[in-house]
Amino acid sequence: MRQAPATIARGTATAPSPGLADAWAHPLLGRILRGRSARRRLDQRHPWVLDTAVVLVVALLSLPDLLSRSRHGPLGDTTDRSHLPTAVLVAFAVAVVIPLWWRRRRPVITYGVISAVLLAQWSLGVWPQTGMAALIALYSLALHGSLRALGWAAALTAAELSLAVGVLAPVEHPFLGLFFLLGTATAAIAIGLTLRIRRLYLAALEDRATRLEIEQDQRIRLTTAAERTRIAREMHDIVGHNLSVMVSVADGASTLATNRGETSADALRILADTGRQAMSELRRVLGVLREEPGHEQDERLLGPQPGIRDLDALLTRVRAAGLPVTYRTTGDLDALGSGVQLTVYRIVQEALTNTLKHAGPGATADVTVTKDTDTVHIKVADTGANAAGARSGDAGHGLVGIRQRAAMYGGTVTLGPPAAGHGWLVDVVLDVPPGDHQP
Repeated sequence: MRQAPATIARGTATAPSPGLADAWAHPLLGRILRGRSARRRLDQRHPWVLDTAVVLVVALLSLPDLLSRSRHGPLGDTTDRSHLPTAVLVAFAVAVVIPLWWRRRRPVITYGVISAVLLAQWSLGVWPQTGMAALIALYSLALHGSLRALGWAAALTAAELSLAVGVLAPVEHPFLGLFFLLGTATAAIAIGLTLRIRRLYLAALEDRATRLEIEQDQRIRLTTAAERTRIAREMHDIVGHNLSVMVSVADGASTLATNRGETSADALRILADTGRQAMSELRRVLGVLREEPGHEQDERLLGPQPGIRDLDALLTRVRAAGLPVTYRTTGDLDALGSGVQLTVYRIVQEALTNTLKHAGPGATADVTVTKDTDTVHIKVADTGANAAGARSGDAGHGLVGIRQRAAMYGGTVTLGPPAAGHGWLVDVVLDVPPGDHQP
C-alpha cells in the first residue's frame, strides 16, 4: 500500500504546540525540560531515592549545629544548650529528620510527629537547625495531604511558633523572629499549594485531551458507519436495478418460449420468480438501511446510480460554482461495471467538494481517471494555497467515504499536499478484476 507523509496530516494525531516545540529546541530551556522529565521518570520508578535524599540533606545541614553547641542562632542569642547531653540532641535530631522519609505517603502523620518533637525541643530552650524539617513537612502536607488537615496544621504551626518565641524559648528579637518564622511557614504552604494546583490543572488538561481523543475517535467511527450504510444503499440500488432487468428479460423469454412450445419455459419462469423473490428480500434489507418512508423506498430502489458518463455533468456544476476544472481520461472507462463506475464518480465528487470547501479563491483543480488492465487510477489535485492548513484536521464524511469506497475494491488512498507542498492531492488506485467489467 502506498503512503505519503501527507497522509499523517489527515489522521487524528495532533501536532505539538509550537511554543512547547520551541522550548524543547532552545539550548537552555530544552536541557531544563529534558532534565525535569528524566527526574520525573526516575522518581516514578524509584520514589525512595528522592525521599532518602531529602532526609540526608536535612541531616547534613543540621550536623554543624549539633557539633558547635553555640547559643547564637538565626534568631539571635538563645538559651544555653550546654546542660543537654549530646545524645539527647542527637535523638531529637533523628526524631525530626527520619519522619521526612514518609512525608509523601503519610504527610499528616509526618507533620504531627515533627511538630511534637520540635515543641519538646523548644520547651527545653533549643532552636535546632533541624527545624527546617517542619517547613518541608508543611510543604508536603500542602502538596499531598488533605486540605482540611492543612488548615489545622497551619493554625497549629502559628500557635506553636508564637508560644515558642514568647514563652518556651525566648529569643533576642521576638517580634522579628516570629515574623520570620511565620513568613517561612507561609511560603512553604504557598509553594506546596501552587504545585498542587499546577498538578490538578495538568491532570485536567490531560483528561480533557483524552476525552477529546475518544470523542474524535467516536465521531470517526460514526462517520465511517454512516458512509458504509450510504455505500450499501447505493450498491443495493445497483443490484436491485440489475435484478429488475434480469426479471424483465426472464419474463419476456418465458412468454416467448411458452408461445413456441419450448421446454425452457419452466426454467425461465423459475428464474423470473427467483429474481422477484430476491428483489423482495432486497427491499426488506433496504428498509433497514434507508431513512425514507416505505413508499419512497420502492420508488427509488430501481433508480440507476451515477456513472462515468455523469462526470461531465458533475464537472459542469463544479465549474459553475467558480472552480476551474480540467478533466482527462485514459482507457475504456465505459467497460467498467456499474459498481466501479459509481465508486469512481463518488470519489471525484467528494474530492471536488472538499476542494470547494477548503481551497479558497483562485484555486484550480485537475481530474485524471486512468484505466489499465486491472486497475483504475483516480487523481484529483488542486492548487489551493491554504489547502494543507485548512484541511489538516478535516474528519468529515467526504474523506472517510473515499477511504471506505476504495477499501471495497482493495484500493490504496493517498491524501495530503503533493510533493511540491502546494494545494491538495487525492490519489486513489482501485483493483478492478475482469469480473467487474460490463458484459
